[in-house]
Amino acid sequence: MLDEKFGVAADVWSATSFTELRRDGLAAERWNMLHPEDKPRLPYVTQALARRPAGPVVAASDYIKTFADQIRPFVPKERAYRVLGTDGFGRSDSRAKLRHFFEVDRSFVAVAALRALAEQGEGKPKAVADALKKYRIDPDKPDPTTV
Repeated sequence: MLDEKFGVAADVWSATSFTELRRDGLAAERWNMLHPEDKPRLPYVTQALARRPAGPVVAASDYIKTFADQIRPFVPKERAYRVLGTDGFGRSDSRAKLRHFFEVDRSFVAVAALRALAEQGEGKPKAVADALKKYRIDPDKPDPTTV
């Protein structure tokens, strides 16, 4: 969607376990603390993102935001890291409706990526506004975590 509609290249990855990524990151931190004179180890997520072109990282999860946020310390600092999650109670009869209600579906991922690019000066706020319009997202809709 980002490339087709906005000329923004993007990778889509699947994280099979944010918990394991965090454990790996914590293990690297521990090893580095206990081996101060050795070459520091880098967490897997840090290494994987370092091999990709610069740009923001958007994590979308059907779990609460803090689930995907647990790897934040291991995302390279120069990358914006946005987390979308379903913080709240189920209000939908299908997964697609749940993801839209909690703002984690593909249209919200695209908007989050465009917003992060605009904040970094690599995109324009107009692109975010255009995406909101294109994907029929009401910017004044109630926050799903407070409804």
